[in-house]
Amino acid sequence: MTAEAHPGTGGAAASKAGGAAGAAKSVDTRAPRPPDPSLLHLYGRLGLVEHRIRAAVERRRAVDADPDDRFRGLYISEEQVDRLLDPAADAGAVTRAAVAEAQARDEDDLAALERMADEATAAGYDVRLRRLAVTFGLDELETDILLVALAPDLDPRFERLYGYLHDDVSRRRASAGLALELAGGPRQAAEGPARSRLGSHGPLVEAGLLIVEDGDRPFLTRSLRVPDRVAAHLLGDDRPDPVVAPLLADPPEVGFGDVAVLARALGAGVPVVYIRQQPGASARGLAQAAFTAAGRPCVHLDLERLTALDEPAAIAVAATREARLRGAGLVVGPVDGLAERGAAAVRAFGESTPPVVVLGVRGWDPAWSKEPPLVLDAPAPTEDERHALWVTALDGAAAPDFDPSVATRAFRLAPEQVVRAARAAHRAAVAADRPLELPDIAAGARAQNAAGLERLARRVESRNGWDDLVLPRLVGAQLREIAARARHRDRVIGEWRMGHAAARGRGVTALFAGDSGTGKTMSAEVLAGDLGLDLYVIDLSTVIDKYIGETEKNLDRIFTEADRVNGVLLFDEADALFGKRSEVKDARDRYANVEVAYLLQRMERFDGIAILTTNLRSNVDEAFTRRLDAIVDFPMPEEDDRRHLWERNLPARVPRDEGLDIAFLARRFKIAGGNIRNICVSAAYFAAAADRPISMTDLVRGTEREYRKLGRLVTEAEFGRYLALIDS
Repeated sequence: MTAEAHPGTGGAAASKAGGAAGAAKSVDTRAPRPPDPSLLHLYGRLGLVEHRIRAAVERRRAVDADPDDRFRGLYISEEQVDRLLDPAADAGAVTRAAVAEAQARDEDDLAALERMADEATAAGYDVRLRRLAVTFGLDELETDILLVALAPDLDPRFERLYGYLHDDVSRRRASAGLALELAGGPRQAAEGPARSRLGSHGPLVEAGLLIVEDGDRPFLTRSLRVPDRVAAHLLGDDRPDPVVAPLLADPPEVGFGDVAVLARALGAGVPVVYIRQQPGASARGLAQAAFTAAGRPCVHLDLERLTALDEPAAIAVAATREARLRGAGLVVGPVDGLAERGAAAVRAFGESTPPVVVLGVRGWDPAWSKEPPLVLDAPAPTEDERHALWVTALDGAAAPDFDPSVATRAFRLAPEQVVRAARAAHRAAVAADRPLELPDIAAGARAQNAAGLERLARRVESRNGWDDLVLPRLVGAQLREIAARARHRDRVIGEWRMGHAAARGRGVTALFAGDSGTGKTMSAEVLAGDLGLDLYVIDLSTVIDKYIGETEKNLDRIFTEADRVNGVLLFDEADALFGKRSEVKDARDRYANVEVAYLLQRMERFDGIAILTTNLRSNVDEAFTRRLDAIVDFPMPEEDDRRHLWERNLPARVPRDEGLDIAFLARRFKIAGGNIRNICVSAAYFAAAADRPISMTDLVRGTEREYRKLGRLVTEAEFGRYLALIDS
């Protein structure tokens, strides 16, 4: 960068305000558009820095023992040592007069530049250096220090000039001592109040506008560096800091919640607001709407994207600086995961320069901020509001009578998740070259699930429907009632406020009891598929721990992750966890009872859908039955149901011998559907090995093998005339 390109940096151009204005005119004649007043102001101020450097160079030359030395800066001569130790040595009266004259000239030029900035601001221009000084509370000395440190990033000539002034060619950035000298005069470097401007609590360093490097060096020789984001901002570049960019979020603005209350609080200068968010609500969208109502933009930081290597304090400084550079408020969250690193990690954001809105699910911890926050709750949207969100997100991609909220009633999606789900659904339809359909919406909604639960449970994608279930009419009706509860719980509990006085969550919990193979797990799979949700089977090996207290921690992790996903939890063989409490005879009994008591409390606070299965209903603690929304007993199938099960497990696509006696199998063998499935699979292997259709011999042999697994006797009373086929 040269003085011709930016006359404000040249010696003659900055000598008078008229010179700066004249430079603006000269640039205007050569450029297709008028010069940016913000840049003219910035480079005009940089020209004043150059004048001070000229004065500093004169002072150095006055005390330099050998100015013509080619190795200057690489060693210290005897004459230089003597000069440093001579208290009478100074720049002389001529140099002092020159310094005084330069300071007076700088004051005139500064006044002229500020008048030009006043005129530009009045005309509606954004003079960035001035706005930055006002936003961050910088006085004139601090602004000058910032410019001195910034100069090498804007004009490479300053690198060599600083090397000369440091008497060290390797020191190409301004040191603390040099910056204080150039900004406030030769005496400033020795004065405590001036030095404090570069301390950790000074506005320059604390706000992240200036970085003091080389902490192991003496204070006055430490290098100063302006972050690239600050330099880019002053040059008119508004791209976010690379440290912050991966964490930025862009939520949709929503109109539900206490927008007016939050907007008034932000307008009144409340420094910290904490918004508690329940599943499906949008605390982030509420904050966005409130800042808009208060007339301010906002910077959203998604803390779920933090990695274990990210340093919260450094990111908090960069995020706060980003918000202040934009003149925006800061919205950060959710802090629940960050809180696991300790209160200091959250405090880095909670004590950011206001206004800051913190988001989370748990209650506010006073250790997160010195200032007590305003605590608000973000409500979940109603069914009509969800419908409006989907219509807006799909943006005409669906037919007018297409209601995606019907397919997602059981989901608890925040508005930003609705937007992402709509995009995913639209892309799936485009890839398939067909109109948008409800399955696309359900798949897009499922894709918003966090992956954390899959580390603790096995995800099962439903492949069966209601027609695949062979159950008594009453059992089928109970299952459909559970599905209706899951779909309409927001309306009944949220809008109609039924059961509001109870200290329970909005979860739906059911117990499926019955013998093995009667269809409990398959029913849970069908129920999840009907709701459009994934089924997560809890692996007991990841839950039960022999060490005291660890089982409860594992369960808490599962329920916490389950609250973040739209799915159905299945606790298979639940009596292992939900067993009856017993009389306390030793310490093991007491801690076993504590586990059950904890489960009772945690189940009541659960907002998701959970299904417990057990072969022995009597083994489940009676205290759970009151907390369950439904208990479904799965009986052994009767003859008609068994015939349907045999037919269903021997579909038409499977080659079958014409002599199969399905009626005999259904009438004689009183077994569950799971056993019938095992028999048919075994018979298929027998037939495939013999390269022929499935015959009655294969089915009888498969039944005999299943009876042996069950520990049942193979008698002629049951097998009848087919008993002889077993050994054939």
